[in-house]
Amino acid sequence: MSSHSLLAVAVRVASLAALAGGVSLLAAVLYRWWGRERIPEGIALLLGVTAVALVLNTEQTLKQFIVDGGTGEFDQWEALRTVTTFTASAIVADVARRVGDRSAERAFRNGSTPRFDRELAQMVRAGGRAVTVTLPDSIDDIDGYDPVPEAKKAEFAGERFVFPRRVTVGELGDRIRARLETDYGVGHVDVEVTAEGDVTYLGVGAREAGIGPTLAPGAAAVAVQADPANAASAGDLVQVWAGGADGEPERVATAEVRAAVDDVVTLALDEPDAAALADDVAYRLVTMPTEPSVDREFAALLRAADETMGAVVVDANSPLQGATVGALDVTVAAIRRPDRGVAPIPESDTPIEVGSTLYVVARPDAFRAFEAAATPVQVTEPAASPDGDD
Repeated sequence: MSSHSLLAVAVRVASLAALAGGVSLLAAVLYRWWGRERIPEGIALLLGVTAVALVLNTEQTLKQFIVDGGTGEFDQWEALRTVTTFTASAIVADVARRVGDRSAERAFRNGSTPRFDRELAQMVRAGGRAVTVTLPDSIDDIDGYDPVPEAKKAEFAGERFVFPRRVTVGELGDRIRARLETDYGVGHVDVEVTAEGDVTYLGVGAREAGIGPTLAPGAAAVAVQADPANAASAGDLVQVWAGGADGEPERVATAEVRAAVDDVVTLALDEPDAAALADDVAYRLVTMPTEPSVDREFAALLRAADETMGAVVVDANSPLQGATVGALDVTVAAIRRPDRGVAPIPESDTPIEVGSTLYVVARPDAFRAFEAAATPVQVTEPAASPDGDD
């Protein structure tokens, strides 16, 4: 094979490899801009090699080099050139995919192409395909929840999400919550979105962890050495027995099993009973019939739900004064009135009086709106006239 032929083959292989790289790079950039994620490796390589295959017209090429002039002789040079072309194209396409993805990620994250992104987003919106939502740089903490670390907030502050265009404002807010909870592990999200897709408020909170939030007031949890029943599990009501001074068994306390590992059992019980337990005594546990624990069940359900509980005091001049519980947009779990104590699960026709405290169960955004609605109206006195006339 002459040097001229080798040069022509090298140029052809290089040009087709460059074509594959260009297609793969363009696909990586567009995929990163559209979905804010890295394009799958297989898709980028397939697009690049497909472009080369279209140029070579694979079917015709195979017919030409496998059978040479109908003699049935195998053309090794043509086979080698084709294999080399596809191999080089795949390598260049993969390199271009990596370069394009990294460049696009850096450009779109740092906002170095805001004009391009804005104009292209406007074109997409005009076509009714998608809407881009930009999260604010300032993110608040939700009252009643553990704060989210600042490092975690920085990961999604200013982030842009792309959603289908034909969704309602409520659905758009739900999708933002789902993205933050799924992609960033945020426990609770409170977001306000306008009809134009602008985020006017964003607050986040972490889900409470540990056993503490599930304990009732005046209760404590302690780990002791004991011999629980074979099928003992969390929620079982047990009696705790120990050997007395005279050798006779003595009941120490009644507790609830929260966890059991081998001969170590975590019990939830009243604080005075917890203080009486010793760490060097092996206790015996007697499982009792299950008793309803409404407070623990409510705490467990509230802990796993999207709703939270908060208290709102009705002051003078509050818009809630004189309204009834049934007229509110939130669920009132209890109401504390100044002269009648706490009334759990009040009737819908229960009036709301000044000085009452409402214990409300609602989602963070609904609770925040309710708290704002309960704010007393500021009454300003008319200014006196300069000449003192009435």
